[in-house]
Amino acid sequence: MGNKIRVLECIRQGKIGGGESHLLNLVEYLDKSRFEPVVLSFTQGPMIDRLQQMGVGTDVIYTEKPFDLTKWRKVKELLKEKKVDLIHAHGTRAASNVLWAARSLGIPVVYTIHGWSFHPDQQTLLRRMRIAGETYITSRTAVNISVSRANQVSGKQHIKGFESVLVNYGIDQKKFSPSSVSKDVRVELGIGPDALLVLFIARFTKQKQPLAMIRAFKEAADAVPGMHLLMVGDGELREEALRLSADLGLGDRITFQTFRQDVPDVLAAADIFVLPSLWEGLPIGLLEAMAMGKAIIASDVDGTGEVLKHRENGLLVQTGELVPSLTEALVQLGHDREMQKKFQQRAIETISGRFNVIRMAREIEDIYTNVLNKPLA
Repeated sequence: MGNKIRVLECIRQGKIGGGESHLLNLVEYLDKSRFEPVVLSFTQGPMIDRLQQMGVGTDVIYTEKPFDLTKWRKVKELLKEKKVDLIHAHGTRAASNVLWAARSLGIPVVYTIHGWSFHPDQQTLLRRMRIAGETYITSRTAVNISVSRANQVSGKQHIKGFESVLVNYGIDQKKFSPSSVSKDVRVELGIGPDALLVLFIARFTKQKQPLAMIRAFKEAADAVPGMHLLMVGDGELREEALRLSADLGLGDRITFQTFRQDVPDVLAAADIFVLPSLWEGLPIGLLEAMAMGKAIIASDVDGTGEVLKHRENGLLVQTGELVPSLTEALVQLGHDREMQKKFQQRAIETISGRFNVIRMAREIEDIYTNVLNKPLA
């Protein structure tokens, strides 16, 4: 293996979402005296640019499909060319497209489940296929990593013989800190200093529920003077969200932005951060917002409830009646500045303890070392 362990960090896409943010943190904080990370992505995007700026070797083999047999030989050639000692696959698509090549070359695979590919709202046949795919992957890896206890429990419920190690995400608290802000996003976007700014920053997809966010905001804004919504992100529901905002007459009370690289600055501008997802593994965006000292409203799903305790460091809402419960939470928090202050302080305290990026990197390094010190099955 030489002096350093060469680890291929593999992920489905170059766009920056939760898994990609985790990968960037991991690559930055791995002990470079022991490990040499290189990255394989299956699409281009801003993550690739960021990695190249960091001096990290990157490759892209384009596919948007899981189990894309047409790409497996290219992956195998890359593994041989890079002389990879260990593969760390992030997410189902990445794992499914490196597993054959890795096993054919005798390279162990560590698999982080950032969120299962199967969900309760899927059609039965699709869900069964997804569970079968996850079963295939998780039974052939050296170690599976769960990012939340709920993620781990769901795996045990649906996948026979599933085992995993729990490693919570870590947040870079130098970058995501109230003192790290470099510019005033409110001034940039023309949002007044006295506005009560609610922030939604996520992909515009069914999972993240941007339309429910807009409907709930409409009701809450009628009850809370000065409330403004900033929605940051892209996705297939973005155009529908823009139309809904116009139809509800919210043009001057909602500001839309595409995904931005200056996430800490955007978070710093907000008073309240909302994440109304239908499912999550452990949402990194939530952890980043808490590290920045935001008052949080989030849906009570999966790993979210392991971080957010209702009325202690935020408000949890139920997905069964998402719009009314989200409206109620927005109105309650919007009218209660003391509650906002309490949640903001406790959010910072929560992250500074459990969700430290250096702790996360050391735990994953230990997994890498243990995997390489035992024979490949």
